[in-house]
Amino acid sequence: MTKIACLMFTKLVVKKFESICGFLVSFSALVFAGPVMSEQENLVAWQGRWIQGALLVGIAPIGYKVSYRGMELPITSSGQFLIGLSRNAPKTAKIVYEKSDKTSFSKNFHVDVRKYETQVINGIPQDKVTPPQSALDRIARDSKAVKQARAKITDYEWFVGGFSRPLEGTITGVYGSQRIYNGVPKQPHYGIDYAAPEGSKVRAPAGGVVTLVHDNMYFSGGTLIIDHGHGLSSTFLHLSKILVKPGSYVRRGEDIAEVGATGRATGPHLDWRMNWRDVRIDPQLVLDALPYLKE
Repeated sequence: MTKIACLMFTKLVVKKFESICGFLVSFSALVFAGPVMSEQENLVAWQGRWIQGALLVGIAPIGYKVSYRGMELPITSSGQFLIGLSRNAPKTAKIVYEKSDKTSFSKNFHVDVRKYETQVINGIPQDKVTPPQSALDRIARDSKAVKQARAKITDYEWFVGGFSRPLEGTITGVYGSQRIYNGVPKQPHYGIDYAAPEGSKVRAPAGGVVTLVHDNMYFSGGTLIIDHGHGLSSTFLHLSKILVKPGSYVRRGEDIAEVGATGRATGPHLDWRMNWRDVRIDPQLVLDALPYLKE
């Protein structure tokens, strides 16, 4: 073989080898990229439904950080974290994960849209529908006190034990329904209403610390708020009597108050509301996501 022929043959072999190596590298990248992406996609386990008004409970691997709406979320010692979806939450929720090596990735979740009822309620005292000027300062103070009670994000993990109903009674109002009082459209209802005789005992749906006790707020009457940890709180409205003190710890199932008809109410009932931070969520979906399981 001539020198020229030999050189051409050598170049052909090298080129072929490079082509084969390039294919193998590309193939290996495809093979190994697939499982990594799949692992990321299914990295976090979830409890709850991706639907407006829901509470989602995620379980992340050790060492991971999780963010939602620009907020880094506290994570329990067992890896659990909370996300609340508002009544009119967007159709997509973006969750950002950061690994211990500081690399991050995100995942979008589809949020189901709900249809809400309209509830017409008559017989409300007119000053509780259209408050007089003299009541506006009181209403503003009430609102400020409630916001302050919910503002602190604690590391408490009492929500992990699960939730049960605070009262056994007929449900007369549901989360998200548009309220019309004496013919006047008002804000949606953000809780569950349980009808019960006045004086019926209200039980703590989960463990927590009492952050607000007020005997007579303008709209909500006797009002009690309990912090369950990580920004998750319960609010109980229209109470006739409150049995616990601010700062005290309550256990799930403990008597905390009595049903009343105080504030804007047509009869005795309990209005149980829940918040995740400043997001109003559906207590029924919390019961579904974090049910109390008897040991």
